[in-house]
Amino acid sequence: MLLLQIDTAIILEKLILASVILLGSLGIAMYATWGERKVAAIMQDRIGPNRAGPLGLLQPLADGGKLFFKEEIIPDSATKFLFILGPALAMLTACMTSAVIPWGPDYVTESGHVVALQVADVNIGILYIFGVVSVGVYGMMLGGWASNNKFSLLSSIRAAAQAVSYELAFGISLVALLMMTGSLSMRDIVEQQHGFWADGYFTWNFFKQPLGFFIFLVCSFAELNRAPFDLAEAESELNMGYHLEYSSMKLGFYLFAEYINLFISSAVLATLYFGGYNFPFMDAVAAAVGPLLFTIISVLVLLTKVIGFILFFMFVRWTLPRFRYDQLMKLGWKSLIPLALFNMLLTGGLILWVFK
Repeated sequence: MLLLQIDTAIILEKLILASVILLGSLGIAMYATWGERKVAAIMQDRIGPNRAGPLGLLQPLADGGKLFFKEEIIPDSATKFLFILGPALAMLTACMTSAVIPWGPDYVTESGHVVALQVADVNIGILYIFGVVSVGVYGMMLGGWASNNKFSLLSSIRAAAQAVSYELAFGISLVALLMMTGSLSMRDIVEQQHGFWADGYFTWNFFKQPLGFFIFLVCSFAELNRAPFDLAEAESELNMGYHLEYSSMKLGFYLFAEYINLFISSAVLATLYFGGYNFPFMDAVAAAVGPLLFTIISVLVLLTKVIGFILFFMFVRWTLPRFRYDQLMKLGWKSLIPLALFNMLLTGGLILWVFK
């Protein structure tokens, strides 16, 4: 009976945490659309959303309501089941990736119960993220193919080729990081970056793997279909691409999935290379405040880093022009993959001969 009660408590705790992360992801994705339009307005010397609520803060709610109440249209020539499955799969995989990210340090209650701010601490967390992201490409593929529209089909082919090309450099860049950390667990990688400075050097992986971080960042742009790598959604060539035939909340699912992926990718970048919830002088702060307040501060530190990456993604979108498709593929195969291999061999050599 006691074992059953403990299991029930853990399941309830994880359900609450997963619900908070899911709702938080949806909220951040919703207001990332507002942030994107404000960033674009600032860079183009405009005002941006300013009608719906103060500073246009109710604009995302208005946009969501519009999508929710618009007429649902399925083309006659579309493959109906796959046409519906595409956006559902894109949204599902976008929400699944947050499960292995540690959002803060463990909180220990007065009774000694440990509350882990991580839905699933699996020892292959990075492989889990890679697997889910790879399945997410099928959402775009199914949407483009099932629409039975030539522009959508071309877009889905582009998206698949782009994903395959950049996932190679994506994975190889992480191999060097895993050689240094010796673990695939996201929790272990964060804990090894404790604080900011230790043993005469920075603890954050960005300072240990600057080239690997650069490759990972560029590949993240490609995996997210963000400019200058948004060839799958090139309006001037493909009329909005794989979601051309979609309307109402099916289109909303694709748009939401894109911004949820932006949020989660920023969280992964902050976790792997910028210490996650770690920050300078955190031990002194932990000693000065209670465990609950320290946990809240750590979560806010991670969210601050995430918002910084989101803003960086947005600034790049409105700064750089879009690549041609041949330039996109050339960069992936002829530049990033050799760079990632070089970084991996360099890291292995340093570990073997210098830091052994």
